[in-house]
Amino acid sequence: MAKEPMLQFVKMARETPEKRPAPLRSQDFHEIYREFAAAKAAEQSSRCSQCGVPFCQSHCPLHNNIPDWLRLTATGRLQEAYEISQATNTFPEICGRICPQDRLCEGNCVIEQSGHGTVTIGAVEKYITDTAWENGWVVPGKPAYERTESVGIIGAGPGGLAAADALRRAGLQVTVYDRYDRAGGLLTYGIPGFKLEKDVVARRVEQLEQAGVQFVLNCNVGEDLSFDAIRGQHDAVLIATGVYKQRDLAAPGVGSAGVVQALSYLTASNRRSFGDEVDDDGLDASGKRVVVIGGGDTAMDCVRTAIRQGATSVKCLYRRDRANMPGSQREVANAEEEGVEFVWLSAPRGFIAGDAVEGVIVQKMRLGEPDATGRQMPEIIEGADYVEPADLAIMALGFEPEDLPTLWGVPDLTVTRWGTIKADFRTHATSLPGVYAVGDIVRGASLVVWAIRDGRDAAQSILDYLAQPAVVAAE
Repeated sequence: MAKEPMLQFVKMARETPEKRPAPLRSQDFHEIYREFAAAKAAEQSSRCSQCGVPFCQSHCPLHNNIPDWLRLTATGRLQEAYEISQATNTFPEICGRICPQDRLCEGNCVIEQSGHGTVTIGAVEKYITDTAWENGWVVPGKPAYERTESVGIIGAGPGGLAAADALRRAGLQVTVYDRYDRAGGLLTYGIPGFKLEKDVVARRVEQLEQAGVQFVLNCNVGEDLSFDAIRGQHDAVLIATGVYKQRDLAAPGVGSAGVVQALSYLTASNRRSFGDEVDDDGLDASGKRVVVIGGGDTAMDCVRTAIRQGATSVKCLYRRDRANMPGSQREVANAEEEGVEFVWLSAPRGFIAGDAVEGVIVQKMRLGEPDATGRQMPEIIEGADYVEPADLAIMALGFEPEDLPTLWGVPDLTVTRWGTIKADFRTHATSLPGVYAVGDIVRGASLVVWAIRDGRDAAQSILDYLAQPAVVAAE
């Protein structure tokens, strides 16, 4: 009988791919984790317990068949492992890089809960798909036959691209409209290269083009092309714009030179990495004392970008403590290794500025009574304010939806009280016939993996809608 390839967690410790040394990686925007070797990927996959109730799978928004492709990887059947992974995930190599596995699949792994250390699911997922690309196993999803119906997708982020892939495989004619000059949305312009190198996104976009998806870029809906015009050109429309309105701070000094928004800062940095001309030097941290305000993953992207741009110092202010930080603890650890200083229980009260920002007025906080969710509320410690010197202050306070009904001139498009589009949670249908919506514009700022899930589900709803016989209005 062959040796059991799995259940090796009792003999073998958890290992993650080697990280490039902090002094080296902080000098460039390349990804910080090295690739698993084949033997190491198989070894770490073999730690899976193949449990009867796979909590890793149930806690993955896509319900990826994780135990199956771990077993296939452990036994060297990598092409089959990729096919199982791709069956439920349009972009497994992207999720393997940027998903917060510690909060999803890995955080709910049975052997993690038993104290043995979780299986390194994300690293294996990345390894499987990178290997598939290297061996030519990833092919464009060209349909077996063409259909005449067409779908317009507004937004070329992960939700829109996932839907485009599924609809094109079904033979529909698909056109994707996006405001930027490159597809990918925040995958391209919001997430830094040290977490997701841009050729990883570009090759997926190129593959969609090869499959027949049409891209209309530099197209700002409501200005360059009306929403009604898009509806008139297509049999169904999917809204996948994401949320781009950045939350502001109502405080003295906001609007001063050197007080900038996180997305503007990250977009400028990514454009430089592409070799684009960026005129605004105020969005470069080189030689500056940088203060980033916020505690989410966007704040982590900003502090680590500032380090790579050559800032003289980088500090992150967050109004709660480390345990209550919404961002990934893994990213906090990476930032600390690279020289970022975290100032916990601190919040901005304003900015000191002359011609440009000179400092952030910081008010010290403490954690008080829990709110309705059980999370302790931060309270101001009176008389403990101080000034943190700064030449560049970056506000990473989160995102809100734009007012699409007004911007697009479609008052019948129903939104929630938060401004997100109101869509059926099962079908993703909106208040407008034949119009669907997915991702952050429905959920609010969320995860890439949820956008992919929504995009795939909405594609099926659109196929069902287009399969219905025409409804003849009663005379």
